[in-house]
Amino acid sequence: MSEQRNLILAIALSLAILMVFQVLGKKPKPPVETQTVEQQQAAPTPAPGVPAPPQTAPLSAPGSAPPSVGQADAGTDPGTRIRIETPSLHGSISLVGARVDALTLVKYREAIDPKSPEITLLSPLGSPAPYFAEFGWVASAGQTIDMPGPATRWTADRAELTPAHPVTLSWTNKAGIRFSRTFAVDDKYMFTVTQQVENNGPAPVTLRPYGLITRVGTPKTMGMYIMHEGPLGVLDGTLKEKNYSDLSEPEGAFKGESTGGWAGFTDKYWLVALAPDPKTKTSVRFFHQPFNSTDLYQVDHLDEAMTAAPGTAIVHSEYLFTGAKEAETLDHYSEKLGIDRFDLAIDFGWYYFLTKPFFYALRFLHGLVGNFGVAILLFTVVIKGLFYPLANKSYVAMSMMKKLQPEVKKLQGRFADDKVRLNQELMALYKREKVNPASGCLPILVQIPVFFSLYKVLFISIEMRHAPFFGWIHDLSAPDPTSLFNLFGLIPWTPPDMLMIGVWPLIMGATMYLQQKLSPQPADPIRAKMFMFLPLVFTVMLSQFAAGLVIYWAWNNVLSIAQQWTIMKRMGVPS
Repeated sequence: MSEQRNLILAIALSLAILMVFQVLGKKPKPPVETQTVEQQQAAPTPAPGVPAPPQTAPLSAPGSAPPSVGQADAGTDPGTRIRIETPSLHGSISLVGARVDALTLVKYREAIDPKSPEITLLSPLGSPAPYFAEFGWVASAGQTIDMPGPATRWTADRAELTPAHPVTLSWTNKAGIRFSRTFAVDDKYMFTVTQQVENNGPAPVTLRPYGLITRVGTPKTMGMYIMHEGPLGVLDGTLKEKNYSDLSEPEGAFKGESTGGWAGFTDKYWLVALAPDPKTKTSVRFFHQPFNSTDLYQVDHLDEAMTAAPGTAIVHSEYLFTGAKEAETLDHYSEKLGIDRFDLAIDFGWYYFLTKPFFYALRFLHGLVGNFGVAILLFTVVIKGLFYPLANKSYVAMSMMKKLQPEVKKLQGRFADDKVRLNQELMALYKREKVNPASGCLPILVQIPVFFSLYKVLFISIEMRHAPFFGWIHDLSAPDPTSLFNLFGLIPWTPPDMLMIGVWPLIMGATMYLQQKLSPQPADPIRAKMFMFLPLVFTVMLSQFAAGLVIYWAWNNVLSIAQQWTIMKRMGVPS
C-alpha cells in the first residue's frame, strides 16, 4: 500500500537518524599517553625558522638549548610561579619559560557535587597530561641573538595576576636587549599577552613573534562524529578542523595563512585558543610529532617580522582564550575584540541556522522560568505552534484515513487474492474521498530536523551541562539515571548501560504507543504488529540519549496526541 510505504519511509528515516547517533556516533578512542623524561629528551630537532615542538619542558625557539631535567621540574615549584586569581580562573604562570601552564575553571566542577574538584584545563610538564601555552620570538635568518628560551628564569613585577593588576615579566641579555612580557586577564577567560623588545644594543634586531599551544599525550575525546574535538581555527573567514588521528597521518599536518583569525584546541565544553591581532598577517600550523610511545600535538602561529633599530622597541600583542565555550561569552569576544567567527568554536553543525537560534530561544526561556527542563517544554509548545497549520492538515488526513478503515477492510476482503486490483480500488477510494495517504507522514518528517537540532543543542551546549529538571533528573545533558531493571533504585544494583531504561524513556515509549493507536493502522496485520513494536525499540534506543531530549520527545508526543484526538472528535472518528 502506498500509505504503508510512506509510513515505513518516515519511520525508517527517524530510525536512521537515531542509528547514526547510537551505532556510528562513536569513533575508536585513542589511548591517553603520558610523557616520561626519557621520551622528552628523545624529541627530534625542530625545523629552522619556526617554534619547536615540545622538548624537555616548554617549547624552545630554534637555536636554544633544551633545558635540563632539573630545570623542567623547576616549573612546578611554587616559588617559580605567578598566581592567577580571577572570578573564573585559578592557576599560575611559570617564571621558568614564562608559560601559562596551570589553570582550573572556578565555575565548573568535575561532577554535579559542588564539592568536587574544579575542571582542570591547563597542566604543566611533569603532570600526567601537560597542556600549556607559550609565547616568544624567532630571530630572522642570519641574526645571532641571545634570546630567552624555555629554561629562562624571568623576573616578575608582581606575585599575583588579577583582572585589576596585570603582571610584567622581564629578562635582559648580555647585549642589553630587554625582553618583557605583560599578561593581563579579564574576569572571564581572556588573556591579553603583550611582548616588547627594547633594543639597547648597537645593531638593528629583526624578530618574528609567535604563540603556541601544546598538548602532550592524546587526550580522551567523546569520539562522536557529530561533534569536533581537536585542533581547529578560523583562518581568513574559513573554519579549519583536524582530528587528532588526522594529524598522526604522514601528511596530516596543516599549514595556512591568515590575517587575524584564531586557532587552538577544542574539547566538548572547553577551548584553548590563540587570537592574533585582527590586522596581523600570520602563518598557522596544526601538527603532531610522535616519539617513542608519546604523542605531541601543537597549534602555533608565526607572525611577520618586526625590526627594532638601536634605541627603539617593538611591541606585539595577541589574545589567549582559556575557558568554557559559553556562546554568549564567545560572541562578546568576537564583537569586542574583532575575533573572526569565534562562535564556531561551538560545533553547531550543519543545521547551524536552526541549532543556534534554538539555543538562544532556550536561553531566553530559561531566563524567564529559571529551569532548562521547563524551557524545553515551553520551547516544544512554541515549535508545535509554528508547525500547527502543517500538522493540522496532516492529522486531518490521518483522521480521514482512520475513518475509512471499515471501507478499506471491505476491499481487502473482496480482493484478498488480487493485490493489484486491491491497490487500484484503494487509490480510487482515496481519490474519491480526497485523501492523500502521504500527508499523514509529514509530522514525523518535520520532526527529524527539529529533533536533530535540539539533540545537538543539548549535546554540545555547556549551559545544559549539569542543568537540573525536577526529581531525579539532575543533568539534562545526561541520560535518565534510573532503570527499570533495578526497580528505579529499590534494588541495590547498577545495571549495565544497555539496561539503563529509566522513567522518562518509558514515558516517551508509552506516549509513542498511544499516538500510534490513534493513527490509521496498516492493512497488513504483520506490518501493523511491527509498527506497534516500534515504541519499544525507540524506548530502548532513546534511553541512552540526553534526558532533555527524551523529555522533549515525550512532551511533543503528548501535544500531538491532544491535537490529533481533538481533530478526531471534531470529525466524528472513533479513537
